[in-house]
Amino acid sequence: MTDLASLAATGSLPGILRQLSGLGGCTNPVRLAGHRTEHNLDTTTGEIGPALRRLDSGDLPAGDLLVRCGNRRTTRCAACAETYRRDTFHLITAGLRGGKGTPETVTTHPRVFATFTAPSFGPVHNRPGTRRCRCGRHHADDDPLLGTPLDADRYDYESAVLWNAHAGALWRRFTIHLRREIARRAGLTQRELPERAWVSFAKVAEYQKRGAVHFHAVIRLDGPAGGETRPPHWATAELLGDAIRAAATRAVVPGPVVDGRTHTFAFGRQLDIRTIHGPDLDGSQALTDRAVAAYIAKYATKGAETATGTLDRRLRFVAELATMHLPPHAERLIRTAWALGARKDLAHLRLRAWAHMLGFRGHFSTKTRRYSTTLGALRTARAEWRRLQAAIARGDDPQPMDSEQTTLVLAHWAYAGTGLTPTEQWLSASLADTPNAHTPEGDNAR
Repeated sequence: MTDLASLAATGSLPGILRQLSGLGGCTNPVRLAGHRTEHNLDTTTGEIGPALRRLDSGDLPAGDLLVRCGNRRTTRCAACAETYRRDTFHLITAGLRGGKGTPETVTTHPRVFATFTAPSFGPVHNRPGTRRCRCGRHHADDDPLLGTPLDADRYDYESAVLWNAHAGALWRRFTIHLRREIARRAGLTQRELPERAWVSFAKVAEYQKRGAVHFHAVIRLDGPAGGETRPPHWATAELLGDAIRAAATRAVVPGPVVDGRTHTFAFGRQLDIRTIHGPDLDGSQALTDRAVAAYIAKYATKGAETATGTLDRRLRFVAELATMHLPPHAERLIRTAWALGARKDLAHLRLRAWAHMLGFRGHFSTKTRRYSTTLGALRTARAEWRRLQAAIARGDDPQPMDSEQTTLVLAHWAYAGTGLTPTEQWLSASLADTPNAHTPEGDNAR
């Protein structure tokens, strides 16, 4: 490989290996061109000192600053998706057992794990326990027929796409009704409830094999200051579960009128609510804090492409589908979203922009502010750890500067591309096969 020989001859090979190692296995990094300079700044006098260090992309072995893509999809970047999954796991766990700024007393608060499903849009191939499918066959777990319609011509593709497009609004309507139902059961008005109790939750969206979104959520009942205060005496898991059932039934979102047909959206009849530390989560798996967090985090990195075989990126033209060899059910859902997206009365749903997601445009993981820490806080802590490790590697003092001194950072970066060169790909793959190869960012430190 000519480029590899050139790197070895110029002595750049160790440097580019350090730079690639700092990506943590990311295979599709963003390339930035520019510079970054750090100066001491005296906060008392405002005097700017000489440059402490300067990073110029032209001096880096790769010729650019390489920044992890940060994509949460496993089909786009397995390494970055794994980081996202772990962060989601820690976020969910902190809200279940405490830590990372959340008190451990949350373990005594009423907590349930709930699953909200979509309604039926027509019979599909499934695995109803030990019974045969409606088609008369027993389906294996990996049978591609699972989730596909028994009769595609009678399946309501239009409603399926519009359901996905309104799923986020339906969840918001549910949370409003949930607070109302809790207040009613506690003998309080809606204005009084925040003074006595607070509803905290974290949820993720998952695609069923039929392509419809459903939600998994941890819902917790706290005191008025969230997880930092104990809930009132009347707050129990039973009351919370009853309120969730009533709210899920009452939550309805009016949809559009398409060709004279009025659409209305509500959750499906299959509502599953389980008290955490209660019955099993899935067969022999106990419903513990860790099991719930792992179960939810698993779906945070999966999109429609994982469940239905659809796309993991946007379409520019519907004609692109002709060369993609998608499963017929997924392709028809995409084409339906694209066709509906041409209607002016549905422009607010942006169905063409989200056709690859089968109409769903909401966030895959969301939480209330008081549930636990945030993904941003976890990323900031990880970036600070890498900064300190990079300072140690350079031989700098990793300790904080004097209270009267701070650092002024002057930087300018411009997008220069995405991905790795063939030589960088080969070297990155070699690093992936080496134990403990992925070290803090080194030359990529920002």
